[in-house]
Amino acid sequence: MSQDSAAVPDAARKLAARRRREIVAVLLFSGGPIFESSIPLSVFGIDRQDAGVPRYRLLVCAGEDAPLRTTGGLELSAPYGLEAISRAGTVVVPAWRSITQAPPPAALDALRRAHEEGARIVGLCTGAFVLAAAGLLDGRPATTHWMYAPTLAKRYPSVHVDPRELFVDDGDVLTSAGTAAGIDLCLHIVRTDHGADAANALARRLVVPPRRTASDLGHQRYLDRSLPEEIGADPLAEVVAWALEHLHEQFDVETLAARAYMSRRTFDRRFRSLTGSAPLQWLITQRVLQAQRLLETSDYSVDEVAGRCGFRSPVALRGHFRRQLGASPAAYRAAYRARRPQSGAAEPALRPERAERPERERATLGSERFSAAALAGHALAEVADAGKAAPEGYAARLPETPVGRGAARPVLPGQRERPVG
Repeated sequence: MSQDSAAVPDAARKLAARRRREIVAVLLFSGGPIFESSIPLSVFGIDRQDAGVPRYRLLVCAGEDAPLRTTGGLELSAPYGLEAISRAGTVVVPAWRSITQAPPPAALDALRRAHEEGARIVGLCTGAFVLAAAGLLDGRPATTHWMYAPTLAKRYPSVHVDPRELFVDDGDVLTSAGTAAGIDLCLHIVRTDHGADAANALARRLVVPPRRTASDLGHQRYLDRSLPEEIGADPLAEVVAWALEHLHEQFDVETLAARAYMSRRTFDRRFRSLTGSAPLQWLITQRVLQAQRLLETSDYSVDEVAGRCGFRSPVALRGHFRRQLGASPAAYRAAYRARRPQSGAAEPALRPERAERPERERATLGSERFSAAALAGHALAEVADAGKAAPEGYAARLPETPVGRGAARPVLPGQRERPVG
């Protein structure tokens, strides 16, 4: 469930009498980034009634004892404390200073109480970690910044983390991805409360798109190239590295479990605890990623691509490819080539001997090569954007290029567009 689906839980709580829908409390913590923190302040704290935007009443609340220091050493003084949250119909946590630290217990208690009394709880970017620590995301879909999605999935296994989404609206609890997605979610809240005209008027004032779609992002997802040291040093890293070197062969999770000297059940549990993803879904995703690369850089037929990526048949490739990327392999290749720059010489087709060792090529960064453990860490970083694979609705659409590299992913023919705030 994501974005505009906004399915309200069956047991939706009635807003307590002392809370008001038009009151928005923004919870700030020391060490939080100032840009993310300023998003809800700008959306809900400025009177724009002259532009047709209904007014909210903003309560900026300190989530812990002052002073609150933020980006660049700036010191903030919030006019309200946690007690003011008791009046809010919407409570926003715009960011959390560190995903390795536990939020203050008093702030978590205030969030739980607000939720129990019917308030809408919103976590922007790393604010999702605060909501998860309060137990408000248990059993729910959620998103966060792509770089922190695997950590959220690993630390809170009952949360259905989906890093594909700009934001997730689960009725009374909402979360967004990175910085710009926080704007999308705030606009979505205004649209939910006051309609499309109000949200569009606000978007014009902010000079941002009123409603971004998945195709606006070109389906470009980003990789986190850095991982905690314990992942790269884990014994499973060698198994992952072997799997990536042999994607052109047909093997299954049982093979990987045997190479790890574990039972299938133990391997599944260990792999999921390490990556936040089921090993079968991870393996399928890696094969789809390799097929994506070959479609972009070679002239192999779809049948040949299927064989070189370890799929048992072209039918299997087409099914998994469409589920994860929203288009058939042929349509993806056509759209990709249509979007490539027209100037300059065409890229040469991938030579067969290069195709036989795709991971050795991919493991090269500049003139340096990764070790087997680092290569496995790189692969596990791709799991970050896969999120948790348990619910079918959250099948991952993984990235191809890291931040700041490569062309944006093409808008694919026949691709489903999911409405976004």
